[in-house]
Amino acid sequence: MILCAGNNEIFEFATPIGVGLIESAMNLTRLCLFDKPEFLLFIGSAGSYGEHKIFDIVESKTASNVELALLNNDAYTPLDNVISTNMTNKKDVIVNSSNYISTNEELTKKFLKLGIGIENMEFFAVLKIAQEFDIPAGGVFCITNYTNKNAHEDFLKNHDEAKRVLALHVKKRIKELTKK
Repeated sequence: MILCAGNNEIFEFATPIGVGLIESAMNLTRLCLFDKPEFLLFIGSAGSYGEHKIFDIVESKTASNVELALLNNDAYTPLDNVISTNMTNKKDVIVNSSNYISTNEELTKKFLKLGIGIENMEFFAVLKIAQEFDIPAGGVFCITNYTNKNAHEDFLKNHDEAKRVLALHVKKRIKELTKK
């Protein structure tokens, strides 16, 4: 099953599950309870912490839920905040998820030191639900912006093209997989 966030990030070949951690977790749980899929592939836009360029495609099976306060030692969590469905030794780009879009470029460079490369609001919830239902899962993302003061404006400016690039990439990968 191919999933996307929804609202203005909808693809004709994907099922929308909602924006952010809560909506996506609730709606994906509902989908899995009523008709458990064999595989979950989440597709969407993402912000780069600096290593990935605008319109880069990033595939991952690893997500984190690290809030900005943790980066300055202003918070802690008793929860596991990194989850992976990656069963290989291949190093994944870690996708951070939060209900907030990061705009502090200096602070977000600390994510890179933790091995976290990009952010997407829903992916951690998708992997957590996949883990709960024992469903293999992964994600494919297209970079729309950097995590800086222009994040929102750049997202809006680049979103339509990123959706086009992402749709082409996913359709190509589906074709490759169905030939095997």
